[in-house]
Amino acid sequence: MIEKYTSHLLLTNSSRFLLISAAMDAILAEATAYGRRQRLRTMTEGLDLNCVYGATIKRITEQGGEKSRLGRAALMWISHSERQLQLDELSHALAVEIGSAVLVAEKIPSVETLLSSCLGLVVIGSGASAVNLIHPTLRDYLYTCPDLFGSAHSIMAETCLTYLNFQTIKDISPTLLPLPPSAHFLKYSSLYWGIHARRKASDEVVLLALKLFSQIESHISTKLLLVDLISRTGRCSRDIPIRGPLEGFTGLHCASILGIVEIVTALIGQPNCELNKRDFMGITPLIWAAICGQGEVAKLLLERRTVIPDKSDRWFRRTALSWAAGKGDEGVVEALLGRTSAKHDGWWGKAVRVIDIVRGRRYVNPNKPDKYGQTPILLAAEDGHEGVVKLLLRRSDVKPDAADGYGRTPLLLASSKGREEVVKLLLEQGDVSIDKPDKSGQTPLLAAAEGGSERVVALLLGRKDINPNERSKAGRTPLWLASSNGHDGVVRLLLEREDLNPDMPDNRGQTPLSLAAENGHERVLELLLGRDDVNPNKPDKDGRTPLSLSSKNRNKPAVELLQARKRANPNTT
Repeated sequence: MIEKYTSHLLLTNSSRFLLISAAMDAILAEATAYGRRQRLRTMTEGLDLNCVYGATIKRITEQGGEKSRLGRAALMWISHSERQLQLDELSHALAVEIGSAVLVAEKIPSVETLLSSCLGLVVIGSGASAVNLIHPTLRDYLYTCPDLFGSAHSIMAETCLTYLNFQTIKDISPTLLPLPPSAHFLKYSSLYWGIHARRKASDEVVLLALKLFSQIESHISTKLLLVDLISRTGRCSRDIPIRGPLEGFTGLHCASILGIVEIVTALIGQPNCELNKRDFMGITPLIWAAICGQGEVAKLLLERRTVIPDKSDRWFRRTALSWAAGKGDEGVVEALLGRTSAKHDGWWGKAVRVIDIVRGRRYVNPNKPDKYGQTPILLAAEDGHEGVVKLLLRRSDVKPDAADGYGRTPLLLASSKGREEVVKLLLEQGDVSIDKPDKSGQTPLLAAAEGGSERVVALLLGRKDINPNERSKAGRTPLWLASSNGHDGVVRLLLEREDLNPDMPDNRGQTPLSLAAENGHERVLELLLGRDDVNPNKPDKDGRTPLSLSSKNRNKPAVELLQARKRANPNTT
């Protein structure tokens, strides 16, 4: 029976065969015939992968000595790493002795040693570079065995930091030129040590991090970390100075970016720690915490009376509140707004603000604009961060109608992006102007109609004080924009207004009907042609009629709709 089962297993792929081989070893390891029969029955009814994994890992542990350590460490790194590891990266990580000063080349395991230590649970991917577990379920199984590795993330953080503190790594010039080919573990250590440390930071992690921070300005890992961070937030890596040290960038800046509370606590407890220091980009630790969404670190910094919460960065002149509001981080926004009283009405409110500024400089201005004139509520409204908008509107000193440098208000930007809930909140404010245009003449209704947001258009049209015929500087009405873009739902809503002029042309003489005809928007054409107050022969300033435009563009359905109207003259030149 054993032989028959084995021959069947040989037909499977190589990866599965390795698992089955381990299963067979587990069967044969049973001391009695009864035990073997029971184990065999389990295997034939359905492969019990957990049983296979458990038996194999037990064998890895029982190897003893270096092979046992190597096998368990390899499984830990592959299963708990932040991205797929390459063979050279894993080999160098396994060779690092935590707390040591150098990497001993003789400790780097060969491929054969690595694979034999893992007893078939680890495979090398295509190109002999990527390292994988033999089956996706093995990762899940390993996460159910926390005692197998100890504190995995703490060990991995300690390993990365030990590697970064090697003198050979510190000696690498931070010019972002091609990295030394021998520094295989450098990039992973630089980008991910903080993530492992945030999950579990031992005392050894803190000590190793503080050692790294003593050379943080000129360390290659800082450049790699910041380039990766900025590239993921939409900024180009060339914005970072390529040559020379990153002047002003401290360990506290780095720990605030990474959100490691234990390290921040250790740093702010030092007598010479500069809490408000700007780095080479003019960013303070608090602003970094806000940018990276590190709420716990932000709260920790705000507990220090010497922190200036309203300090802005040098490049964009944005405060921590501005960054947090733009990212929708309600926790950080609430912590920042909680630095001072929510009400500043009357002489007593102003006195509180003055006292805040003079004594501790703790006042947070909720209306402080950045270099583009954008206030926190405008940034939050544009991206639809309803919770942040609510928090800001609770402040009586917030200006919900303040425009940016282009004249755009929070209501206009929220309307243009279709942020329905934010529009509702803003319309409830008595000091928000519903028809306030920007510098190009765009109003909230124009923006919503152009974007095709029916719900927002309905909210705006529900206000009696709105003008449905408002024109931009180019003479375009909400109906013109909706017709041009084929937003038939918005067109229907606008046509329900009795005070709407459906035939109003723009500065070039084009009407909503001519735009719909030119672009072939049939449903919009049907709606407009159903109105008696729409002239189907109205020419633009170049003499083009809706029928001539649709004919020119060969929009046959549009031509047929227009010809069906008795008043449409096909002979108009």
